[in-house]
Amino acid sequence: MLSIEALANRIICEAVEQNATDIHITPKQKESVLQFRIANHLINHLVISANECDKLISHFKFTASMDIGERRKPQNGSISTTVKGQYIGLRLSTLPSHPHESLVIRILSDQNMLPIYHISLFPNISRKLISLLKHAHGLIILTGPTGSGKTTTLYSLLNENAHLYQRNVISLEDPIEKTQENVLQIQVNEKAGITYSTGLKAILRHDPDIIMVGEIRDKETAHIAIRASLTGHLVLSTMHTRDAKGAIHRLLEFGIKETEIEQTLIAITAQRLVEMVCPFCDKDCSPNCYRLDNRLKRSTVFEMITGRMISDILYNRTETKRANYKSLGDIICKGIALGYIKKGEYERWIYDEK
Repeated sequence: MLSIEALANRIICEAVEQNATDIHITPKQKESVLQFRIANHLINHLVISANECDKLISHFKFTASMDIGERRKPQNGSISTTVKGQYIGLRLSTLPSHPHESLVIRILSDQNMLPIYHISLFPNISRKLISLLKHAHGLIILTGPTGSGKTTTLYSLLNENAHLYQRNVISLEDPIEKTQENVLQIQVNEKAGITYSTGLKAILRHDPDIIMVGEIRDKETAHIAIRASLTGHLVLSTMHTRDAKGAIHRLLEFGIKETEIEQTLIAITAQRLVEMVCPFCDKDCSPNCYRLDNRLKRSTVFEMITGRMISDILYNRTETKRANYKSLGDIICKGIALGYIKKGEYERWIYDEK
């Protein structure tokens, strides 16, 4: 029988080899289930005893410098390791569930950096994203639900910027998911007094050209991001909204004036990770199909609002639905018609769009 340390190492290695994004250790009364999230599907990987599960979770918590004796409160931690010479970051989250504590491990791999021109299913959007980097100042917002690839898109944009331009780029993240050599990365640490708002104020005094803010999540952060873009900085950030138009309404809720939005906002994108049709499996592709790389089983589709369309939404003009404007629903339908995207993705991502 493997030792707990050997079992933990084996689980991490197998998860990385299968391109899993998360490891779920879910406790049960008699035995516990260990699952991998692969291409957005939870796949049962291993069944272990409840006793082994407790020891395994305690081992991961100890390695991540978490309190192994505290099981009544949620905890977060992180581990850095290498698998076959590849740097891997692990982000741990525990919950005091019944009957035992549960653990989820997010796998953050530096090798998963995709070039920006490989991000979008349709190349014309990739070209538009790259063109946004030409701006010297302004605000670019990427929206979408958790797990839609917003952070991956931001990293790819910054990586492309390093190849095209010589600019001082500073990021403020919670947490830092991928290490970028060309970016000065700052970790939000509220215990040390580094919040999004205080961190942004400090960054503005550090002569940045481009500022990446992990997320605009409150009124103060929104105002500082707007001020930074008004004073000659290019600001890239994310928001959790249903569509691109929702980001404008959220900024208005944060007290940003319409004139400030019109002067600073360059573009808003809404993105979704959609499942692709596997050319080998005909219909539903098994998550364990190794004939297609798991990273190629999904691709990103974008809705983008720029220029005049932003003004139309701000002032409730009826011509918002322009001929060249394609919503997420339009783009997903196009992908389905061309045979790229699974048919069920429209119902999955588009709700009551008219």
